[in-house]
Amino acid sequence: MTDRSPADESAKDVGLTPGVDLTSGVDLTSNTASRGWRYYLRAIGPGLVTGASDDDPSGVATYSQAGAATGFGMLWTSLLTFPLMTAVQEICDRTALATGKSLGELVTTRWRSRAARTLIGVLLVALIGANALNIAADLVAVGAGMTLLHAGPTWLWALIAGIAVTALVILGSFDRIAKVFKLLCLALLVYFAVAVLTHPPAGQVLHGLLVPHLEFNAGYLTLLVAVLGTTISPYLFFWQSAHRIEDLRDEPIRGRQAVPLDQRPPAQARRKVRAARLDVLTGMLFSNLVMFSIIVATASTLHAHGQHDLNSAADAAKALEPIAGKWAGTLFALGFIGSGMLAIPVLAGSGASGLAGLLGKRFGFSRSPRQAPVFYCLVAAGTIGGTALTLTHIDPVQLLVISAFINGVAAAPFLVLVMLVSGDRKLMGDHANGRLASILGWLTAAIMAVAAVVSLTIG
Repeated sequence: MTDRSPADESAKDVGLTPGVDLTSGVDLTSNTASRGWRYYLRAIGPGLVTGASDDDPSGVATYSQAGAATGFGMLWTSLLTFPLMTAVQEICDRTALATGKSLGELVTTRWRSRAARTLIGVLLVALIGANALNIAADLVAVGAGMTLLHAGPTWLWALIAGIAVTALVILGSFDRIAKVFKLLCLALLVYFAVAVLTHPPAGQVLHGLLVPHLEFNAGYLTLLVAVLGTTISPYLFFWQSAHRIEDLRDEPIRGRQAVPLDQRPPAQARRKVRAARLDVLTGMLFSNLVMFSIIVATASTLHAHGQHDLNSAADAAKALEPIAGKWAGTLFALGFIGSGMLAIPVLAGSGASGLAGLLGKRFGFSRSPRQAPVFYCLVAAGTIGGTALTLTHIDPVQLLVISAFINGVAAAPFLVLVMLVSGDRKLMGDHANGRLASILGWLTAAIMAVAAVVSLTIG
């Protein structure tokens, strides 16, 4: 008779295959890919995509404006937002890991009254609307980037990009979509190259990073709120949760069910949590380094040459060429083209997964349109609606202003929901927030609430 380990017995109790790694399907007794750096490298995905999608063309434009207008004076914000952003996304990620449910589903479990669900539903509908406006602006940015590369008119490439993204998310498998997402993340590496090409003064960079600079005037405060708003956006909360659920479903166990941590052997659960945290940390670090690089590049070129006013990522790319050279402008354009193509399905999928979960409907790109019709209808409403807006004469900068305003106002209420869910031991069990997560999460909620008040006051 073959002896079984406690992990094998635990796996058998929850209907899993004894001795099989839950994330890779590899036999645990073989001591192969279930441990070591390869295991953690393969686990990097949802967090990286979330972080990279945060640097969409609207984010690139905001960071470019920060560098052009204030020089290195706002570099310190990249240090401020990194721990806050990491904490919030780790919390959102952990709610999915601990429960096997998305934030939308957990909200339904946590608040059963019709009034509470209606209020949350209204916020989610507003988020979907804001995301559609952001999608339109990002599509225009992708088109403008292609125009800068002399590939054709902006409207044509915006239309092509909108149709291509819609087709990918509706007709593609999740495995294919996930691979495309990871590939598009590489586009943002060009911003590190752009920062190097601009030859920034090391002393000023270090001073701007470590010494916070504040100005109490409307222009500076508006820009500061915009930087915070584009870095800690509510659509990221729902996307991190939904993408982690997709990741859990993609494991070769229990068919397509997302198996929560407490239904896994203890060693497996600990390894899964560590890998997920590394993924989130990597993604948020990557995102903030991109933000840092963009501010450095525009501060050392545009600000230094007296060009302090920008409206879009395309403006920044055009302005960089005569100062830093053609390659800098071309690389800058390639970066926001790639990030735009990544962010569009993330924007559409985040609100769709949240509202579908709230309504008790199936969601996720790992399911077919026939299996999750409500989710795909909501996704299509975002991508097709955004594409249609690009054919009008609406100013994309104005679209971003409206979208940023809605996101800024909605961020604090959504953060409060996230903190109440993640701190609920009835839902989260032993994986509820600890002291550090609670402090950073509630601090972020307070900062975003203040930012919303400042935004409303200035506006």
